[in-house]
Amino acid sequence: MSVAPEVLRVGNCSGFYGDRLGAMREMLEGGELDVLTGDWLAELTMLILARDRMKDEGTGYAKTFLRQLHDCLGLALDRGVTIVANAGGVNSPGLVTAIRELATEQGLTAAVAHVRGDDLTPRAADLGLGTPLGAHAYLGGFGIARAVASGADVVVTGRVTDASVIVGPAIAHFGWGRDDLDALAGATVAGHVIECGTQATGGNYAFFTEIKDLVRPGFPIAEIRRDGSSVITKHPATAGAVTVDTVTSQLLYEVQDARYAGPDVTSRLDSISLRQDGPDRVEISGVRGEAPPPDVKVSLTSLGGFRNEMTMVVTGLDIEAKADLARRQFEDALTISPADLTWTLARTDAPDAPTQQQAAALLTVVARDPDPKVVGRPFSNAAVEIALGSYPGFHPTSPPGAAVPYGVFTPGWVPQSVPQHEVVLDDGRVEAVPPPTTTRPLEPLTDAHPAHVPGEMREGGTVRAPLGTVAGARSGDKGGNANIGVWVREDAAWPWLADLLTPERVHELLPETADLALTITHLPNLRAVNIVVEGLLGEGVAYNARFDPQAKGLAEWLRSRHVDIPISLLPPEPQQ
Repeated sequence: MSVAPEVLRVGNCSGFYGDRLGAMREMLEGGELDVLTGDWLAELTMLILARDRMKDEGTGYAKTFLRQLHDCLGLALDRGVTIVANAGGVNSPGLVTAIRELATEQGLTAAVAHVRGDDLTPRAADLGLGTPLGAHAYLGGFGIARAVASGADVVVTGRVTDASVIVGPAIAHFGWGRDDLDALAGATVAGHVIECGTQATGGNYAFFTEIKDLVRPGFPIAEIRRDGSSVITKHPATAGAVTVDTVTSQLLYEVQDARYAGPDVTSRLDSISLRQDGPDRVEISGVRGEAPPPDVKVSLTSLGGFRNEMTMVVTGLDIEAKADLARRQFEDALTISPADLTWTLARTDAPDAPTQQQAAALLTVVARDPDPKVVGRPFSNAAVEIALGSYPGFHPTSPPGAAVPYGVFTPGWVPQSVPQHEVVLDDGRVEAVPPPTTTRPLEPLTDAHPAHVPGEMREGGTVRAPLGTVAGARSGDKGGNANIGVWVREDAAWPWLADLLTPERVHELLPETADLALTITHLPNLRAVNIVVEGLLGEGVAYNARFDPQAKGLAEWLRSRHVDIPISLLPPEPQQ
């Protein structure tokens, strides 16, 4: 398919460290692209890579990206596709060296540039950020833009915002400046949609049963225009789907309120307009941008201590009494009390169950302490000691193990001028990337007043059914907070949804949130309500505070809860 010069075609081939290895080749061979990007860095990944580099100074980058490039660098060069990746992690220069060695081994000539300045670790204490294992600022897209404009075939970055790998090439292609806020915001939104890979093409999608083929969904593409509007699509003949709903689902992923802040622009999520533009094509338009905040976010990763865990199976009758006995026995057997000991009883059992597994509940104990010796042998000894003298049917899911370190993620903030944002070009020249001269203090925007629920809807009768009968949802993590974006597909259902999801009702539907603060944002243009649950995830994903440490299934739990749904909103019965 020919693409007009006024369109930049940007694909994605990775949404996280460990994503499908074959995706880079699939995207390069599947159709026309100008730029191929990927996101390898999550909060947990930064901790993993920092620990890797502690053991070996030559590591600290995403090795899977290098494996993909070993297979595809020549193909990308042949097709004239620029590759932009944040796979540099905590050691972008190390990855650049590895790429150049790879190119030499294959007899290829590739210009490789990288962006630096995100690593604030040596300055953390002086900046008031404490003494973390790693402190990395979220940089924007203008350094990437300079690298692309220089003619680099491969651009490597460390910690940048997830969307920056998409925004940077668009800045270079269209020549946008710092004042082109609406265009920057539009590209940021497009970047937010495609940076998580196949989540834009049907992955983790609430109504997944409606997608004909989801075995191997294709990766997404953003066709970005000069004004910042875009069309989200995928290569032809690939599985999955691109619809207004799959795009909405991803738009609501890991957001806070109607202002989506980044180092280059604050994008107004309440201004987005979505339109189906043909099969597997969704247009994004109307996005408004505001000046970015005066501070940039910093990812602070630390080793929080050591943890140990064991899960015991509790079967049949008297589940609560059996669990109580195990708790009392285990704590009595501990010779040293850890700093933190938590118990969770998951009632997965059913009465009169047809299989033993369906008759079983799971009792989990987690110990945390700064000293690995406290949660090591004493923990394991206590678990073993009670085995033959506890409740009937006692057995664990696995033997007790050794203490393992756990990480803590916390966000920090520094002025935009603090990171020494620079691009190192292929010839070794270093160019500084100045921070924005115009900023705007970030003010949360949560309330676009929902429409009034029509009286006939209130009076027309209701049916008690799962919320997911009419609503989709997507959830994720932001540090210790979780977000749930809930949307409906019909205009008529939006006032009802906004009226339903009050803080009080959310606390009632999700009892685990009862003691936690909620921030609720209405997004009428997306027929959506975004819910931020503060502190649900403790000190971040690596802390492993709950059964679902990244809140990936939180939205599906909410969708499974029963509410009173107006009969007029129910989908039609399927035809026999």
